[in-house]
Amino acid sequence: MHSKFTRGAMLAVALSTTSAAADARSLRAVGSSTVYPFAKLAAERVARANPRLGTPIIESTGTGAGFKLFCAGIGERFPDISNASRRMKASEAKLCASNGVKDVTEIQIGLDGVAVATAKGTPLVGLTQRDLYMAIAKTPFGKPNRSKTWKDVNARLPALPIRVYGPPPTSGTRDALGELLLTPACEANAGVAALKKSNEAKFKAICTAVREDGAYIEAGENDNLIVQKLAGNPGTLGLFGYSFLEENGSKLKGVSINGVAPTYQTISSFQYPGARPLYIYVKNAHAPAIPAIRAFVAEITKESAVGPKGYMVSHGLVVAPAPVRARPQRAARTLTPVKFAELK
Repeated sequence: MHSKFTRGAMLAVALSTTSAAADARSLRAVGSSTVYPFAKLAAERVARANPRLGTPIIESTGTGAGFKLFCAGIGERFPDISNASRRMKASEAKLCASNGVKDVTEIQIGLDGVAVATAKGTPLVGLTQRDLYMAIAKTPFGKPNRSKTWKDVNARLPALPIRVYGPPPTSGTRDALGELLLTPACEANAGVAALKKSNEAKFKAICTAVREDGAYIEAGENDNLIVQKLAGNPGTLGLFGYSFLEENGSKLKGVSINGVAPTYQTISSFQYPGARPLYIYVKNAHAPAIPAIRAFVAEITKESAVGPKGYMVSHGLVVAPAPVRARPQRAARTLTPVKFAELK
C-alpha cells in the first residue's frame, strides 16, 4: 500500500476522526452513470456537513469500467467506491480478489428502470419486448438484422427509421437492457433457448448483441446527451435510467413495454419489465484511512435520502420496499462484506 495512504490508515485508527480527516484524501467513487446523480446528491450533503472530510469526487465511468478501476487494487490511487446499475459479476469479484480487494460491502440504494423514451411528438407509444429485440439485436434468432423501419419489425408500428440511442458495453444499463428487455424475447424461441445449455456464449451473443450498422447508436456514458439527441430528433428512441426520463418529462415521453409504461409505480412494483436495483460497492480496506466513506454510505442509505419522502425521490430514484431498505442501512453501519461466492 502507498506510504501516505498507510499513514492515513494508521492515523484514522490511532487518532481522532478529525485529525485523520485532515490527513486523508477525498473520497473517490467511480461507476454507473445512472447512479451518478444520486451519488452526487449524497456527496454534496456530506461535503456541507463535514467540510474537513473534503468534497467526494464522483466520476461517471459506466458500471463495468467502474468495477475495473475499483478492483484494480488497494491504496491511495484506487477508488473507494464503485457505483453500479447492476449487481457485481462473479468475474469482477474474481478480479477484485486477485488484486487483494477481498472485503467489499454491497449496498442497494434503491430501484431504477431501463426506460425507453422518445420525443413527445413521435408517433410511437408502445413496443413489445419482441419488437425491441427484433429492431436492435444484431442477429435476431441467429439471422442478420435487415429491418430498416419499425414497420418492418411489426406491421402495426409506424414506418419510422430504426434509430436508437443507447449506452455502450461498459454500462450497467446496457447489461440490464440485454438481460431484462432483450433476452426474454430472444429465449422465447425454442431453438435459441436450447443454446443456453449447449453454447452459452453463442446464446448470449444472439440474445444481447446489438446492431453495429447505425440503427443502434452508442452515446457514451452521458445520459443527458441521449436526452438532447431525442429532443432534437423526433422519431428516434433512447435507452437510459428512469431518473433521466423523470427529469425531462416536459420534452420526452416514456414508451410502454408490453403495455406497461415506465413510471415510479410500475418500477417500484416490478411490473415494468426493465425494473432493476441500484448499488454501491465499498472497499472496506479503505474505510479506516478515508473517514468520508462512512459518512457517505450513511448519507446515501438514510430514510431522509432514499425513503418515501427522501430528497432523492424528486430526482427520479424509485424507493425500494421497507424491508429491502433495512438491509443496506445495516450494511452501511457494519460494512459487512458480500460473499463473492454468491455472485453470478
